[in-house]
Amino acid sequence: MELKTKYQYTYFIYPYIVNEKNYEKYLYKLLMDKNYTMKVFEKEKDMDLYEYFLPKIRSAMFWTIDYDMYRMKKLEQIDKKMQANLIAKNLCTIFSYNLKKDIQGKAGKSEDGIYFNIRSIEVVCFNTGVCFLVLKTTLEGENTLANVCNFNYKFRSIKSSNYNFKDYENINIQTDMFSSIKELNTLIKDITGNNKGAKELNIDTEKFITYSYACIGQEAWNENLKTGLLEKEFYRFANVEKTDAVITLGDKSLEEKMTVIEKSKNEMYGISNIATVLLTSDQEAGNYTKIPHDFERKYLYNYIFELYKKIYLKQINYEFKQTGKFKKLKQDFINFTQKIWIEEVTNEQNGSMLDAEWKQTLDLNTLYAQIKEKYDILYKNTNIEKTEKTNRAIVAILVLLVILNIIIVIKML
Repeated sequence: MELKTKYQYTYFIYPYIVNEKNYEKYLYKLLMDKNYTMKVFEKEKDMDLYEYFLPKIRSAMFWTIDYDMYRMKKLEQIDKKMQANLIAKNLCTIFSYNLKKDIQGKAGKSEDGIYFNIRSIEVVCFNTGVCFLVLKTTLEGENTLANVCNFNYKFRSIKSSNYNFKDYENINIQTDMFSSIKELNTLIKDITGNNKGAKELNIDTEKFITYSYACIGQEAWNENLKTGLLEKEFYRFANVEKTDAVITLGDKSLEEKMTVIEKSKNEMYGISNIATVLLTSDQEAGNYTKIPHDFERKYLYNYIFELYKKIYLKQINYEFKQTGKFKKLKQDFINFTQKIWIEEVTNEQNGSMLDAEWKQTLDLNTLYAQIKEKYDILYKNTNIEKTEKTNRAIVAILVLLVILNIIIVIKML
């Protein structure tokens, strides 16, 4: 029995680096471009985010949520350059790309293509220069989980340099806004630049990170659970594999690639290095109403925040290797530790569970420990150098004093 989807969507997340020195200019560019609108978060309108995130992280991620109407209007009325200067002082600012209408596309051949829409495009900017392009897509018409797997597998590689030479079908976008995948890539490049900074940090710049939700019928869920098909398809879903990828249940190497969280019999999360997915059934109305809303709002931003931590730590680690930057990096690392690393993100039970799994899968604790060790060594060496310089200065002063005393004694004779 096919696993027909009742509802589904996929967010494709693309990390990129803006030079920190040019960050304010980058914000100014977005503010001046009519295609972009800075997202304004409000307590009443965004109560789900307000209640989910703890105060310090909430203020860091969604700083406008603390603004009243008067303060927000005052910000909007000032010069754009001054706006960029003020906004750049906040940790995170989010922009929406203004889509004129849904961008309908077509994946595969005309006779059996999978139609999809790009529902939204967001640019999530952190003032350290770490940024994320976030695209939301949905498949149109009747679909199966296999369709979702195939689509995610194809679309996540549209930035690949050898995309046109892959042995699977390309994605052909047919719309007034984008006539081809090349035009979509042109927009992506306009937003992200050449992404040289991400390449220096050894970040995969040719594939998107996948964040996907799907709800299937309860009957199909129960029937395929018995045969093992549901579990196999779920592993493909979480590892962003094609539907014909061979999956052997019980394979330890496969299990090591991802974490499976069965929150209930009809709610399964899969977390790997390249994706986070949620699969539910329609047994309960909340599984295709409230849960997908939470997953693409508070949990998505939580996930992006953890991705940010990883990339920023990689950035600090890379810059530690550069000479003459320790003084600045020392303060940056202390600020990161005090304001971000030690702070809890949420008290919500499900969110805390996901947050812990993301930290583990992204190996954040190991990366932080490695950097802390380097920091301690550099700090110690710097102090030793300072002590040696101080000692040499003291010796020089003492020698000078001795010479002066000798000269005085000679003159007295």
